[in-house]
Amino acid sequence: MTPTDRVLEALEGVRRAGPGRWLARCPAHEDRRPSLSIREGDDGRVLLYCFAGCGAIDVLDALGLDWAALYPERPDSYPKTHRGPRRIAPPIPARDALEILDLEALTVVIIASRLAKGEHVAQHQAALQSAAGRIGVIHSAWKEAP
Repeated sequence: MTPTDRVLEALEGVRRAGPGRWLARCPAHEDRRPSLSIREGDDGRVLLYCFAGCGAIDVLDALGLDWAALYPERPDSYPKTHRGPRRIAPPIPARDALEILDLEALTVVIIASRLAKGEHVAQHQAALQSAAGRIGVIHSAWKEAP
């Protein structure tokens, strides 16, 4: 099963929006109209974008999937060449990782500045925990990358 098939099968209200593109109801929030864009990349990976603002990790959590579900399976071993084994790319592309880190770091900075001003930030605890979790996912993915 391809990553696209796996994701589309888990979603509700899926409709084709063009070649390699679909719209569906976002499982991460109450969605009456399809607000989740699903696109299949040239390399077989799945790109998710919620027009209501849900993060890809929120969508994956709601579907019971992880980041790896968005990428084609990698062979257990690559053939050796005269240069040695092929380098395995990290599970999260650098550009995506930087975009996630940028957004989550901004979330942390905003909440920290409110806390420094003496504001009560308990209502932002979930956002802070979510940001920390996403930063941790990126850290783990890149820490294990060759």
